[in-house]
Amino acid sequence: MLKLRKGGHKDLEKYYGLMEIDFDSEELFSKLTIHKAMLNSDMELVVFYDDETKMEVGYALVLLKNLYGYVLLKYMAVMPWYRGKGFGIELMRQLNKRYAHTQGILAELTEFPDEDADRLRKLRKFFSRFGYEEVAIDYKISGTKANLYVKPICGTAEIGSVAHRIVRDFYARCLNAFALERMIDIGGRERK
Repeated sequence: MLKLRKGGHKDLEKYYGLMEIDFDSEELFSKLTIHKAMLNSDMELVVFYDDETKMEVGYALVLLKNLYGYVLLKYMAVMPWYRGKGFGIELMRQLNKRYAHTQGILAELTEFPDEDADRLRKLRKFFSRFGYEEVAIDYKISGTKANLYVKPICGTAEIGSVAHRIVRDFYARCLNAFALERMIDIGGRERK
């Protein structure tokens, strides 16, 4: 049976190398930024493991604090040797339970180039399976289109009118003003 636990700074040291493989460098927060956000309780690293063997199966990095009561599933991945075996489904179920007290869970699906040309379609299908709905918002991460999805829990999926504020609020809690301007482009603003 899969379980999850809150990871610490030692876990981040172990998982950051995998994050560098699993996510484009342009969308990845620096390790120092994540450590600082974890210290401030703005971000949580969640580690998934098999309760019987104690083997770690995957991880998720979740941005916790914002003014609207949602959480943002920033990064989630299954260990390479467990992929394609249904573990992602159980990981998502566990995340839904962990954040069941929130207004909802947001997820970003970015359009960075990938070896798997069908990656984005597969991710959309995966997230929709768990009740995630696409939110109409125009924003980019490091110049690349980001697609925002919401899974309403205690709140609503109708966040389109405030989505730009929610996204900016999450990032502003982790990034300084300069890094925020370089990384996030909401509403077609020109990046500097």
